[in-house]
Amino acid sequence: MRIAVNTRLLIGNRLDGIGIFTRETMRRIVRDHPEHQFLFLFDRPPSSDYIFGENVEPIVCGPVVREPITALIWQELQLPRILRREKANLLFSPEPMHSLRAKLPKVEVVHDLNYEHEPEYLPPIWRAYYNIFSKRYARDVSRLVTVSDYSKKDIVNLYQIPEEKIDVVYNGAPDIELSFSSKEVEAIRRKYTAGNPYFYFVGTLHQRKNIVGMLRAFDQFKKNDRKNVQLVIVGRKKWWNREMESTWREMKNQESVVFAGRLEDDELKRVAGGSIGLLYVPFFEGFGIPILEAFSVHVPVIAANVTSMPEVAGEGGLLVDPHSVEEISEAMTQLATDPKLREQLIEKGKSRRKLFTWERTASLLWQSFEQVLREVKKID
Repeated sequence: MRIAVNTRLLIGNRLDGIGIFTRETMRRIVRDHPEHQFLFLFDRPPSSDYIFGENVEPIVCGPVVREPITALIWQELQLPRILRREKANLLFSPEPMHSLRAKLPKVEVVHDLNYEHEPEYLPPIWRAYYNIFSKRYARDVSRLVTVSDYSKKDIVNLYQIPEEKIDVVYNGAPDIELSFSSKEVEAIRRKYTAGNPYFYFVGTLHQRKNIVGMLRAFDQFKKNDRKNVQLVIVGRKKWWNREMESTWREMKNQESVVFAGRLEDDELKRVAGGSIGLLYVPFFEGFGIPILEAFSVHVPVIAANVTSMPEVAGEGGLLVDPHSVEEISEAMTQLATDPKLREQLIEKGKSRRKLFTWERTASLLWQSFEQVLREVKKID
């Protein structure tokens, strides 16, 4: 069987959540199914790190996707031609876009519908793109995959897709658990916060990540004479806006906020492992990979009590209302001052982590592929 895979988000060491999902699932599927050929479809020359086996054939076809026009050229002009030429039996897209013009069985992953709930956070051109195409793409596939029960219910309600056509395939936790010694923690803190303890956030600095609420809560937390605790923010300022900038500038404890930028995986683990805990309170999240990353380095988690995050964090997280600066601030105070609570959450996080493995994710995704191909054979 020849399985085509949209791998355009496997870009160097700059993987976002969808890129991580693609890497972790496809390297296992390629390994476990050497009898099949996998056509990896890139929009730019790929790193050899993403050619996971001899049964992978990389195919590069432009243009590089940067905005909706190039996305549509890639999806609706380039992909159908290549899929016909390569005689693909199935197209898998780990992001909510594929090709309407390509006539073959398709499996697509819709991680969440944040663009439906909060379209105002998107640039107008991307807002128009999702408004026109996202539902059409989701309804065009043979089988839909999503990463949480919350997202499945959301898709059923908003897109009127039968729930029996949607498979829930959770993301996985990092393969390796890490614990850092007190000496290592001291070294990490010296590098980022002049030796001071800190909370950390990781993610794109987007409005839906509740950056403004997080900064205000941290400022309020600092009022209680906790002068040495800092906040390390990891991520690109791709969606940084005036409200975030003005909130940061108006903070009384602005100097206690450290912007670390985007970090490679190993360094992110060090930052996480050296922290008091993860502060992760988005308004909307289809899953919340940073929660599992924190569990894997044995640090406690403050997470929002909305959308999919309670489903992921379970009892391993201190859940708060993301709209309440007071609740977020109080949770920070609890973690900073109650070592017993921290240890309890860490132990619960370790147990919770075991429920989410990439091996299981890849196996369930493969079952979705097989179900589609069985249905095609029945029709034939």
